[in-house]
Amino acid sequence: MKEAVIVSAARTPIGRFGGTLKDVTDWDISSLVIKEAMKRAGVAPDQVDEVVFSQQYRTGVLPANMARPAAINAGIPVEVPQYTIAKACGGALKAVSLAAQAIKAGDADILVAGGTEHMSNAAYLLTKARWGYRLGHGQLMDQLVLYDPISKNTMGETAENVADRYKISRKDQDAYALESQRRAAESLKKGIFDEQVVPVPIPQKKGNPVFFSKDEQPRSDTTIEGLAALKPVFKEGGSVTPGNSSSMNDGSGAVVIASREKARSLGLKPLVSIVGYASVGVEPSLMGIGPIFSTRKLVSQTGIDINKIDVVELNEAFASQSLACIRELKLDPSTVNPNGGAIALGHPISATGAIILTKLIYELKRSGKELGLATMCMGGGQGISILVRNE
Repeated sequence: MKEAVIVSAARTPIGRFGGTLKDVTDWDISSLVIKEAMKRAGVAPDQVDEVVFSQQYRTGVLPANMARPAAINAGIPVEVPQYTIAKACGGALKAVSLAAQAIKAGDADILVAGGTEHMSNAAYLLTKARWGYRLGHGQLMDQLVLYDPISKNTMGETAENVADRYKISRKDQDAYALESQRRAAESLKKGIFDEQVVPVPIPQKKGNPVFFSKDEQPRSDTTIEGLAALKPVFKEGGSVTPGNSSSMNDGSGAVVIASREKARSLGLKPLVSIVGYASVGVEPSLMGIGPIFSTRKLVSQTGIDINKIDVVELNEAFASQSLACIRELKLDPSTVNPNGGAIALGHPISATGAIILTKLIYELKRSGKELGLATMCMGGGQGISILVRNE
């Protein structure tokens, strides 16, 4: 069986909801990171066998398969196939897993995998418009409000369920959120993200484009008093607030994955090797605990001692679920999201997996550490984890 290695990784800066990336299309930012990832790897567009990308929300202009125009615009020949998947927050990590599977099976030698999300332009849905509204009021549905039809919970309500089940206090959630903001602000100040980010050209009404190059979601002026003053929004008397939850955002990320043999023959330098990956399902009403079980499955499959994992990128959908995962997996909090997580940096749903994997790879290279874990929960009750080894 062939071994899969990641030879490059790139991400856009994360834009605020309605922020700098609002008027840039989803396939434009996807094309940008695909092109940059190939450039960083030293891979020519015609050497790519396939592209797999994730996207959850459909925007106003609807390509049949978003990965297709993104790849072609990045210079990949029209003869190369692409496909787009939807797996809620875990889409990009699943795309990477699928690419690795194709390499291990011998079906391909080089793939580009990643994800994109443009939440600022997520379309409203008018569900009865096709066949007509006979009488009465119509209603627009906002697809941004992720709702689970099994548990009949929104994602925020599942975060409240996790807080109740695992006895995660409001005080602890706010303290966790503050630390995420502190780490992100410090990392931005030190320029830790600069190497991994590809600037996005933003067209102007007059003159040359302005390049967007810094994550714009973090709030460096966040205080514990300010967090404590926020009201819970998902449950009366609850503990989950906008301050200890992730935000809606825009962004994209991509990695180039190759077989070790192909990388060697082309003189490509692997950044990390993919040790393994695992996905699980969990109770939908407690969707945030998915990483606990996908990570346990992964370490069981690989035989890796969880205490040997040096850096963890755990998507911070909510502070309550992040704390539950850290405590149940007995992780050292200092190793989890060392440069801040989604509560500070933002969570562009289907792009986040590629973004945290890119952050993880660059942190392993920066720190010289060996093993890294990227893991996240998914709406509907799932978890996904990927383990990589520094090369």
